[in-house]
Amino acid sequence: MPKVVNIEPTPNPDALKFIVQRPILRSGTRSFRDFGAAVGDPLASSLFALGRITSVFYMDRFVTVNKAPDDEWSGLIDPICEAIEDLEMEAVDGNAPAPGSSLADDEKLDRINKLLDERIRPGLAGDGGGVEVISFEENTLQISYHGACGSCPSSGGGTLRYIEGLLQDEVDPQIRVISY
Repeated sequence: MPKVVNIEPTPNPDALKFIVQRPILRSGTRSFRDFGAAVGDPLASSLFALGRITSVFYMDRFVTVNKAPDDEWSGLIDPICEAIEDLEMEAVDGNAPAPGSSLADDEKLDRINKLLDERIRPGLAGDGGGVEVISFEENTLQISYHGACGSCPSSGGGTLRYIEGLLQDEVDPQIRVISY
């Protein structure tokens, strides 16, 4: 059973990051935008069952929970901690981003993922979020934000432009980045 050792605010006022004592996932991430998507995942299902939860994202040693904008955290924090601490499962592998097997050998996509892993994902994880590559076709990279980043106003503007600028400087000046 993981123990919640800290709760951190994120740049998104509707998301909190719950830090746990031991890993929940050995690798990868898990992200759910609604209760239907969480079916079969014990942690996400129990969090969505609380109601008023709009997304769940977790990796390694943290769980980011988003609430509805009109709800207050005061009535949600204790039930969220209880749901996390009641989890009875060993750390498992998460769902690694899967942009499609036809793209796996693409050298440009490999460079993009390496830059995301080294320079973008750690910062997003620090704020309770993540980014997944959805597709890469004709120099257009489609990404999806998760966790605190999924509904954060800055992810659609500043963060997206930063990612695009980094990839244009380091990979190809013709790359365009859009979020899903």
